[in-house]
Amino acid sequence: MHVQQGHSLRELAAARTLPDQQIMDAATLDWIAGTPPAAAADTPALVAGDVLLLSPDPSWFTTGGQADGLHGIGHGARTCVLAFLLARAHGLDQQHTAALCTAAAVHDCRRHNDRADPEHGRRAADWFTEQAEAVLHTLGQDVPAELRAEAASAIAVHNLPYDAFGPGQHAAYQRAPQLTDLLKAADCLDRYRLPSRRWWPNPTHLRVAIPAWLFPFAHGLVVHSERARLHGASHHDALTDALTTLTR
Repeated sequence: MHVQQGHSLRELAAARTLPDQQIMDAATLDWIAGTPPAAAADTPALVAGDVLLLSPDPSWFTTGGQADGLHGIGHGARTCVLAFLLARAHGLDQQHTAALCTAAAVHDCRRHNDRADPEHGRRAADWFTEQAEAVLHTLGQDVPAELRAEAASAIAVHNLPYDAFGPGQHAAYQRAPQLTDLLKAADCLDRYRLPSRRWWPNPTHLRVAIPAWLFPFAHGLVVHSERARLHGASHHDALTDALTTLTR
């Protein structure tokens, strides 16, 4: 597997010299692991086999480097897991949950780099609209046409702050407000993978409530899955191992 060369992501972030392609490294992960959010007392009993885990296919990404990077397969799969848990917390039915988790799995697949890429949400939405049948077949999900359109709308604006929406983004948001809010929240929760605390989850930017226990759970999901990746596990096996560790 590709290994980050030179300085750690943590050091590069501090120097504001992060490269376009960013791969997790051991030093950065050690820092993340040693900086956990506050523990929560209300963590529910979770069974790993009951949690929906959808791993995006490597071929869906713009490059192999993007598939293995900070916005790649691991991020999409973790965002799916977190979206599933948020869907359960907010009472979504099975079809809306499938639409949300599918959107979560593919929301960053058309990124050109791991830095600022403000058009990637729109590109991913257009790509999903064109490829929905094949994507859903690969992921084993059944999402009706109207919910596919809602998922695409959520993907299109997932990366934009609410106060930065233009008329087109407002229209997209109005087509799928709940899916958008929950996708943005799930994406936010996986920000513990980023190499500076200034980029970590900030719920004040969101429009849905996140259960307190999901913050330490999301942090643990990053630490355990990325540790397994560094030890040679595949993306899917790394997430499966992490879920087994964090659930019962």
